[in-house]
Amino acid sequence: MTMDRRVLVPIERPFVTVDLVILTVRNDRLEVLLVRRPATTGEPYPGLWALPGGFIDVGQDATLEDCARRKLREKTGVESPYLEQLGSYGSASRDPRGWSVTQVYFALIPDEGIALRPGGNADTAAWWSIPEGSTNLGMDLAFDHAALLTAALERLRSKVEYTSLPAFLLPREFTLPELQRAYEIVLGREVEKSAFRRRVLDAEVIRKIPKKTRLTERRPAQLYRLKDEANLKTFARAFGQGKRGG
Repeated sequence: MTMDRRVLVPIERPFVTVDLVILTVRNDRLEVLLVRRPATTGEPYPGLWALPGGFIDVGQDATLEDCARRKLREKTGVESPYLEQLGSYGSASRDPRGWSVTQVYFALIPDEGIALRPGGNADTAAWWSIPEGSTNLGMDLAFDHAALLTAALERLRSKVEYTSLPAFLLPREFTLPELQRAYEIVLGREVEKSAFRRRVLDAEVIRKIPKKTRLTERRPAQLYRLKDEANLKTFARAFGQGKRGG
């Protein structure tokens, strides 16, 4: 009887993580959540800001999306009304500790009910304003996170032109001017008021609710909600460029 003398060679496995580009609208600006890496010996990119994320926990995460949602809850205390997988990124050079691959998601959340929680390997979490029309922060980020942020912003802005995506940055109830402003903030330019309203209402993206905003010096405004709060609505044509109120 001949014995199989082949030797099994151990396979070196890459690091596998999930990173999140978490976006919201605050103070009339599009902002992204960053965490600061610990400035301790042995940590890669000590003291630099990075996108939140971390290693997959095989005991808790049945899927990549489970990991992304868990990390989002851990960092913000909220569930995202919109979460999309951006893509996979990997190389031998993106992490000085070894070959690594990350699954990147971007999440849109309204600026309400957020409780930032640094935790894990981050000592600080903070919102950073993205310059209008830009796809970067103009600063170094840990790992390849500057490139990941750029990819997420490019994806977001390309989809905003023909979908209901900006509504997920708003509270569940919003006015038409608030929705239009969300589009303008993400696009980095104005959209024509009457064309915007016609496009949104004709596409039946939103529905009126029996409620109006509180009366101030102006008339109370009608409140709306998304008709489909779980999925995007696609428009037949992209938004045109123009002056607000024209």
